Amino acid sequence: MNAVPEPLAIVRFRSVAVGCCLAILSLGGVFGETACGTELRALIRDPRLAEISGMARSLGHPGQFWVHNDSGTEPSLYLIDADGKTLAQRRINHAQSRDWEDIASFALGGVSGLLIADTGDNGGIREDVSLFAVREPAPESANQALAIAWQLRFRWPDGPRDVEAVAIDPQTEQILLISKKRVPAELWSLPLPAWHSDALQHPTPQRIGALSGIDQPAPDSTSKATPTDRYRAQITAADIDPTGRWLAVLTYQRVYLYERSSDQSWADAVQHAPRRLDFGWLPQAEAISFDARERAIWVTSERLPAPLLRLPF
Repeated sequence: MNAVPEPLAIVRFRSVAVGCCLAILSLGGVFGETACGTELRALIRDPRLAEISGMARSLGHPGQFWVHNDSGTEPSLYLIDADGKTLAQRRINHAQSRDWEDIASFALGGVSGLLIADTGDNGGIREDVSLFAVREPAPESANQALAIAWQLRFRWPDGPRDVEAVAIDPQTEQILLISKKRVPAELWSLPLPAWHSDALQHPTPQRIGALSGIDQPAPDSTSKATPTDRYRAQITAADIDPTGRWLAVLTYQRVYLYERSSDQSWADAVQHAPRRLDFGWLPQAEAISFDARERAIWVTSERLPAPLLRLPF
């Protein structure tokens, strides 16, 4: 979701407020823990990362994450560490950043990859959207551009929709997409193509279910709410953990965790009530990733300075 420009005074105030939050949390130790277990690990300040809308754990470099910006910026991926430091920038050749909204990491045939979702559509006007994959690069080759390995261009079967959440199931090699504004949120799927795939034009995503348990504003409070309040329940990102057991879904105010048993599909799993993790105030929370090594979730924001949060579960 594109950020609305703010007066300089508001930007400065927000910067001070986040800094104060960091100082308060640090009283309990290095970046400390809040009462709900959320750890504020860092503040991302790199001006190149002014609108982070997607984050994925690196499979080749555990403890690090690939992130990207929203629409209107150059088509690049950035590697950051758990301290919020930018380690590398990699431009993607022949790619357009129309409305990048999420990224997912995956391994296929022993090769690590990154899937970028150019599926944002705030106005519901795009005739087609796309997903494309690149092989995960080595961070030390920072000056080399990335090539697109394959690209899926497709249309929703019943008309445009805004989708900001994508995840990849490592067990079934399935791409999951979740609608943002529709209630209940829709769950769609596409097969994950092989690396050598050619001519991947216009596949048809399949609607496989709807997500239960996403808290919505009370009907009688909607007219009194600010625009931010009305949008808090919209889904902005998703991820599946390395074991394929957990699906994490991010909204502007919390994380929902759906657990899948060994005999369940995701269509069945999202029918059950999810666990809810509240992380408190975070402006435009739009990026989420499971930790590669520990049972934890990472979340960050589309506004600078962007808090980098870690949520054990």
